[in-house]
Amino acid sequence: MRTLPALLCLTALPLLAGCGDTGGLVGAGPTPTASGPVHLWPERKGASVPPAEPGGAPPEYVPGLAPVHGQNVHEVDPLALVQAELRAHPGADVGPDGMPAETVAAVEACGKPGQSPKDCPVLAPYYRDLTGNGRDELVVGIEMPDRMMSVRAYTADPDGRLNRIMATTQTLVAVELAGRDVILRMPSGNPGYELITAWSWDEKQRTMLPTREQIVRLPGPAQSPSSPAQPPQTSGPSSGATP
Repeated sequence: MRTLPALLCLTALPLLAGCGDTGGLVGAGPTPTASGPVHLWPERKGASVPPAEPGGAPPEYVPGLAPVHGQNVHEVDPLALVQAELRAHPGADVGPDGMPAETVAAVEACGKPGQSPKDCPVLAPYYRDLTGNGRDELVVGIEMPDRMMSVRAYTADPDGRLNRIMATTQTLVAVELAGRDVILRMPSGNPGYELITAWSWDEKQRTMLPTREQIVRLPGPAQSPSSPAQPPQTSGPSSGATP
């Protein structure tokens, strides 16, 4: 005589791929209905976006430099490049060419007798094909006060002229190269989070643009809002150090 569990197994056979079979498919429950984005306040007239210039951004050529051969930016002295830009934009303290007076003085002193190389704010250059033309571009960093940094990128045109395709000054945690992107990591203003901006080559505008931004939570233990921080414990009455 068949037992009750055996009969139940046979009854459920069309629904289950085997009674007690741990290797079969298991239903995940009801699937939520997919829904597209909902346009809020459709009657509101939104802001307009001006069309891109059909010819792209005009080249930002660096004057006062000898042309390079074969679009080879490795021939360029980064310090001479930054100093040439200072001569082309004297006194600029805001915008892509903006630089504090103390940084300008330090750049102008770079390489002079008695000046230590570590005091020069122009950092060692990096090279990467950012435009996809098969040739390296030049990435230059300039240190500024308060952890601010100017990050600039240059490409060479067929005539050997240096064209600046990126220039931004930010308070930076770090700068990275990922594929053909320049990644800037910045404090987000929210404790425990960073703002990450990816600058990418735009073929239509012929320049680097900030194409992606995201706020990323930093790894580390999170403190419960209901549990206030405990004061640090000292090793004894004689300890006068403050952690």
